[in-house]
Amino acid sequence: MAPPTRTSRDAWIRQGLRVLAAGGPDAVRIEPLARALGVTRGGFYWHFRDRRALLDAMLNTWERATTEEVAERLEREGGGARVKLRRLLALTSPGVVKTDLAIRDWARHDPAVAERLRRVDNQRMGYLRALFGACRAGPGDVEARCLLAYSLLIGNHFIAADHGGHDRADVLELALERLVSES
Repeated sequence: MAPPTRTSRDAWIRQGLRVLAAGGPDAVRIEPLARALGVTRGGFYWHFRDRRALLDAMLNTWERATTEEVAERLEREGGGARVKLRRLLALTSPGVVKTDLAIRDWARHDPAVAERLRRVDNQRMGYLRALFGACRAGPGDVEARCLLAYSLLIGNHFIAADHGGHDRADVLELALERLVSES
């Protein structure tokens, strides 16, 4: 008989992030996570001392994946600032945004999560400033474009409006072109 295999720490974290995106932090519970992973809850305690430790690990993973890993990927793939900005906007998926929104909602009720969110937003804006700074001369212009780009990254997935007969992808490309253009 083969020895039982343990569910990895990363599997618990990934499942926790999926549940968080779907139902918020209150939905992240050990027993339902174990059921979803097809394991007993005892395996949870191999990796985490308690639910709070899992939530912290989830936030750490989210922070790293949506700041450092994104910047590292864009830098590794190379290209100028405009190319990186285009790739950055293309990287933002509805799943990532759902997790972000769940964390933003959580931050409204938890000061520690609010502080973490502020740090992440500042890191993201700092990277955008560096990219737009390479394209723009004036700091006010850089800051305005950063805010517009960040708002586009977060809000685009929640706008249900039609675009006057234009294809949504074309309108997004046009918006991005305006953000990264020289004028």
